[in-house]
Amino acid sequence: MNNIGKLEVVSVRKAFPHEALHFTKWLEAHIDALSKRLNISLSVEQREQSAGDFSIDLLCEDGDGKPVIIENQLEKTNHDHLGKLLTYLVNRSASTAIWITTEPRQEHQKVIYTAQ
Repeated sequence: MNNIGKLEVVSVRKAFPHEALHFTKWLEAHIDALSKRLNISLSVEQREQSAGDFSIDLLCEDGDGKPVIIENQLEKTNHDHLGKLLTYLVNRSASTAIWITTEPRQEHQKVIYTAQ
């Protein structure tokens, strides 16, 4: 007989204690879920792609073969990650940048909406 348990809602940090080692690897393996949610075709090209002194969490391609940057931040957004996202976007000539965060600050949302 199969054991059936109850679903439990947990924080992202509890499920993925280390962003790069746990969440980014999981997202790489499940990029189809993000593709479906955002309604864009994504295929992972490389995880932790070097970008000068920084590393792009996931470098992907869209359906047209254009670079897509994914920056993961499993907490409230900050200037550091916003700067990285914009730096990667420009330096990789990416068509799209995706910032995955659990708590976007209103100020950072305004920057992203204005930059579009």
